[in-house]
Amino acid sequence: MVILKFQNIVKIKQIFKIGSLAIAAFFVCAFNRADYGNGWLDVDRDCQDAREEILISESLEPVVLDNTGCKVIKGLWFDNYSGIYYSNPSKLDIDHLVPLAEVDRSGGSKWTKEKKLSYANDLSHKETLIAVSASQNRAKGDKDPSEWLPENKSYHCTYLKNWQKVKNTWGLDADEKEKKFIEKGLKKCI
Repeated sequence: MVILKFQNIVKIKQIFKIGSLAIAAFFVCAFNRADYGNGWLDVDRDCQDAREEILISESLEPVVLDNTGCKVIKGLWFDNYSGIYYSNPSKLDIDHLVPLAEVDRSGGSKWTKEKKLSYANDLSHKETLIAVSASQNRAKGDKDPSEWLPENKSYHCTYLKNWQKVKNTWGLDADEKEKKFIEKGLKKCI
């Protein structure tokens, strides 16, 4: 099977054999962000959705909440992607370390709606969601490590290890280019 990625469209080439005749079939799968939910969920119903929970858990000092106790308005975060500290949560995005479109291309397209929502709001595995600068998150987009690595080179080994951990935890596949790049990168981390 050959998987070709084009932004949010995945073209899969599968070769079938009928006797000695090889037949190529192409399947096109389009990623739909809405399949993974339309925003952060507040699973424990404490008024703090997954974004706020990540901000609270990753702040290097106690956070300041708004008057409702639901939204984080101040804290201190270190963005591993850029190597910069932030105190204003509006400058941060919560990044799906393995982006949703990449999840979809790597086997997530077959998941149930519940599993997709669970991944998109995962607070059980600290590697899945991380607070990073909005600019770094947008530069990354839906790219895998063979296409994008964080600006902060000292985080590359951790990034590759966490990428692999998230994919393994969620039973996701990796294409050949991605696998080779990660294997080569991890050899430098020893």
